[in-house]
Amino acid sequence: QVQLVESGGDSVQSGGSLRLSCAASGYTDGSRYSMGWFRQAPGMEREGVAGINTYGATRYADSVQGRFTVSQDKAKNTLYLQMNVLKPEDTAVYTCAAVGDWVDWDSLLSASPYTIWGQGTQVTVSS
Repeated sequence: QVQLVESGGDSVQSGGSLRLSCAASGYTDGSRYSMGWFRQAPGMEREGVAGINTYGATRYADSVQGRFTVSQDKAKNTLYLQMNVLKPEDTAVYTCAAVGDWVDWDSLLSASPYTIWGQGTQVTVSS
């Protein structure tokens, strides 16, 4: 059974940086998985932040484009989200998700293709 565990959430000041990690276990071929980062702030709907498919194509939400970078270390079965120039509006619980299939670029930020979800890690950005 594939499991995802996020880490790296913290409280930082506006303009700061964080790197989130999502460690995957329970599979041997990470290249078969598309993965994504989602976030949910209190009272808000879940939002797709960044995604990467099995071909390495990436997609970002407009709100984080140019500030966030998603990457994978397939040898470590770990997904990362480098977040720079953080803003108070980035405050949310960040959750990673995976699916053992290719996800087309248009769907990378949609929750529906993903079948495996982590528990989330809190990111708080103060002004």
